[in-house]
Amino acid sequence: MTPTPQHIIQIGSAKDKAHLSKSQKEFNRLTRKIEALEKALTEYRAASTRIHQRVQTELLPLQTEYHRQRASLVHLLDRAYESGDFKANERKKLADIILNLTFNLISEHGLDDLKPIYDKYDPDGFDAANAEADGLTAEVMKQMYGAMFGVEFDEDADIRSPEELEDQLRQKLEEQQRQADEQRAQRPKSQKQREREAKKQLEERNITKAVRTVYMDLVKAFHPDREPDEAEKERKTEIMHRITEAYEKSDLLALLRLQLEFNRIDQDHLEALAEEQLKYYNKILKQQTQELEEQLYDLQSQLSPMSSKALVDSPAHLEYGLKADVQELKRAIKNLKSDLAAFQNRGVLKQWLKSYRIQKADDFNEF
Repeated sequence: MTPTPQHIIQIGSAKDKAHLSKSQKEFNRLTRKIEALEKALTEYRAASTRIHQRVQTELLPLQTEYHRQRASLVHLLDRAYESGDFKANERKKLADIILNLTFNLISEHGLDDLKPIYDKYDPDGFDAANAEADGLTAEVMKQMYGAMFGVEFDEDADIRSPEELEDQLRQKLEEQQRQADEQRAQRPKSQKQREREAKKQLEERNITKAVRTVYMDLVKAFHPDREPDEAEKERKTEIMHRITEAYEKSDLLALLRLQLEFNRIDQDHLEALAEEQLKYYNKILKQQTQELEEQLYDLQSQLSPMSSKALVDSPAHLEYGLKADVQELKRAIKNLKSDLAAFQNRGVLKQWLKSYRIQKADDFNEF
């Protein structure tokens, strides 16, 4: 449920702040934090939906057109290479451009119809070059993962791609975790460890009980099974859906909002909560805060490819980033079309080739 002003959960008023206990202040801080996180998640999810729709209707068609124009450039350069109008050094440059462009268009964008052109300029063929590139990437990642996770990969392991490497890394990390768990289980526990575990289990039971107490109060009031009036039964059924959803998520704040919304508790009830009960409420709210923070971080991370930043910092930045990407693609398409028209003139193409320098494989980004 999206909170409305009358259902914001706070103990006391702003002027009562000085008289609140430490637990009451913590309760208010956590409920404010949760409401802010819920609001941020709602805004990011709405922005994500809008952005994905616009990507489908605005960005993807432009990307398709951009790569189509790049493929046209490949064909133009291929014809130029075969024309006999270019010197050996110029033909070498043309071949280098063609190889870089076609490799990217095939491997990254699925333009497999360009494979015959690539194979014409590379005796080993595209498939061999692609396998070699995957192998080099996997080797770099192997060294990086080894340093990051302290994992030693088998020397004779047949790792041909980054995907195979990630699969082997996952298996090794799972095996490490399993061995660590076994060692922990076999290690005798000290008296202090047993006491800590017993205390933790008791707290978990009390936390579960605190949520269940609020839940059962709502269930008693709104369970529809014995309601004779059909309209009231339908209303209670809808309310029970909300109650059950909140309980299944251990969403204490949502349950308290429902109690306030349907007059099961009032402000006096919140202010009269015992310190022990508040302690468990605060533990639940702290867990909920951490879960919401993780959800928000995950969502921001998922959306980061649409942004120039590693972590999206606002929904508005997403909109701005998409607008900039659309404008940049339009400019790139316009420039490519201009180049295609200009390069029909062999003299213009020759002049452009003078400034071109052959680069290392996969390092050509001009187009």
